[in-house]
Amino acid sequence: MESEGVSRPLIHEHVMVPWNDLGKGDCCGRFQGISDGYYCKICDFFVHKNCGDSSECIQHPSHPAHTLKLVTKRDRFCDLCGRFSDIFYHCEICDFDVDIYCARYPPPEVLDISETHHHKLTLLKKSPSSENTDLNRFDCAKCGFEFEAEGGFPYICHECDLALHVDCIWIPPEAKLLSKVNHSYHPLHPLKLHIGKPPDYSDGKCRLCAREIDDRLFYHCSACNFSLDMRCVFNTPQQSVMDLKVHAHQLTLLPRLDSFTCNACGLKGDRSPYVCFQCGFMIHQECFSLPRVININRHDHRVSRTSVLGIVNSVCGVCRQKVDWIWGGYSCQRCPQYVVHSKCATRKEVWNGKELEGVPEETEDIEPYVKIDDNTIQHFSHKEHYLRFHDNGLLLEEDKRCSACTHPICLQAFYGCIDCDFTLHQNCAKSPRKKWHVLHNDRLTLVTSVADDYFHCHACCRMSNGFMYQCGYMKLDVLCGSVSEPFVHPSHPQHPLYYIPSEERHKCHGCNNNRLSSPMLTCIESGCGYVLCFHCATLPQVVKHRVDDHPLLLFYGEEAKGKYWCDICEKEMYPKIWFYTSKDDRASLHTQCVMGDFSGIMPGTTIKFFSESYEVLLNNSISRPVCSVCELRCIVPIILKRLSGTSDLYICSFHCLYKEKRYLPK
Repeated sequence: MESEGVSRPLIHEHVMVPWNDLGKGDCCGRFQGISDGYYCKICDFFVHKNCGDSSECIQHPSHPAHTLKLVTKRDRFCDLCGRFSDIFYHCEICDFDVDIYCARYPPPEVLDISETHHHKLTLLKKSPSSENTDLNRFDCAKCGFEFEAEGGFPYICHECDLALHVDCIWIPPEAKLLSKVNHSYHPLHPLKLHIGKPPDYSDGKCRLCAREIDDRLFYHCSACNFSLDMRCVFNTPQQSVMDLKVHAHQLTLLPRLDSFTCNACGLKGDRSPYVCFQCGFMIHQECFSLPRVININRHDHRVSRTSVLGIVNSVCGVCRQKVDWIWGGYSCQRCPQYVVHSKCATRKEVWNGKELEGVPEETEDIEPYVKIDDNTIQHFSHKEHYLRFHDNGLLLEEDKRCSACTHPICLQAFYGCIDCDFTLHQNCAKSPRKKWHVLHNDRLTLVTSVADDYFHCHACCRMSNGFMYQCGYMKLDVLCGSVSEPFVHPSHPQHPLYYIPSEERHKCHGCNNNRLSSPMLTCIESGCGYVLCFHCATLPQVVKHRVDDHPLLLFYGEEAKGKYWCDICEKEMYPKIWFYTSKDDRASLHTQCVMGDFSGIMPGTTIKFFSESYEVLLNNSISRPVCSVCELRCIVPIILKRLSGTSDLYICSFHCLYKEKRYLPK
């Protein structure tokens, strides 16, 4: 089935392989009566051959005035059939779009198929859910699916008051499918082409691959309650397989409903495994394609597939659930106790889809500094001078800040430049130049200069112009980039925290927010439910503020009666939410008032916001300036000053910054 890679840059970004499959094409969203095509293993993307070989420009009878050009990722509706697609022939002059299927097989305006319906059918060039038609109350008379859910223009019969999907009533002769097929895995009866929903008595799944039948077209035997989806009909799984990388003996497909446990992934199956009759080995069909050697974003080393993990009382490095040692999975050759379930290791949010068997492992130096002596280093971000170690930040003036995280040095150990003002917290100086992170599938690189003046951290949403970990769109500040599993936080020392992606909302125990877009660190112990957002997880434990001569400590909330008041903003506090307090508990302060929105921006620098330049200032004058937007005294430690204009205009928060842009004179 496989041969040399085929490049079709007009259709897909990756190299594909020739593929024989009569499944629905990701190119046009339809089934076609051909089996040749191209397949991308990285994206699980299948293209029909005639779609993949499409010309870059065409003349089309539906739009004869101008040439149409092939474009991808437009996410538009076809002007001929009304269906949504992302591969089109497009006219830039008229903004006219024809999807790649209708460009080849345009649906006729009037359809006269007497054997199907005794009246002529008219293509309604209008969405059934539009305000000017009542067709949204109809289900398709052929397949039973609602028009509003399916989309696309309908064929309608004005005399019978019915509607049908274009694909249900009209299939061009070149693309027609066989009405019956004889299949080797069901020799008793021919399978009939079925259009619509699976019968109520069936489980709605393909007998061989267990995929849900949700494409309206499939083959079915009602006498045996046997269904096959289009892929398994025309790209039939091999009856027997001999692959020494999977198993030492020949495997045979058993096309029946039977419960089993897959030896490769340890999960249950309910049908059609490959079986070794010699030793009882059983495997899901999809587990044949499990990669041999991969990188996952939860571990610094490669992990390799093994048929028997053999490590007793171990837990999965991704889901943190127990791993049964008698089944297959992934393990690290360098870390003997590190194992991962097969399905967890190959999840799309964990693995980047790259098979690394036979690919040499990268050996570049990722150490951030060279050790000169016991107290001196040369950091890669500051090669011109040496940095000397100091074990107490009190040796520096109060406003000295780390160039990596931009936070004050405060009481922490740090490295300071012998010849200039450059400083790094000890922990920030140790940040590796490249690393894997739970929030991204590819390795991140430590970037020490921000080309765009500042960036927003993907994990905590803070604005920063310090060091960042970056790969493509993913940008993490050094604090969030340093988070790794298991993550132990002083607020919850009894259990470690892990990043477990979830579609559910969880309230952060630090700030009480439950933003769905914010990644969360979770305690997996049964009944605990402790959750932290990355913003709270990376708040400094000790800070200095002008409100108190002593360092302020991060306090993790308390059950308290009565009212608390913030000593900075003088507004009421909620003691269950984290706050900063002085050592003698005489002061209580909102974390937001102590840190402010611009805590990640280095004072003394200049940033641009919507083409406007702002100077970043420490708010340490005796008389605090007034914000030009909210007209209140700026209480946060770092503020912005607009550089244009004759008068001094100060900004104290994100809210004011966005609001200020709205009222800028044109």
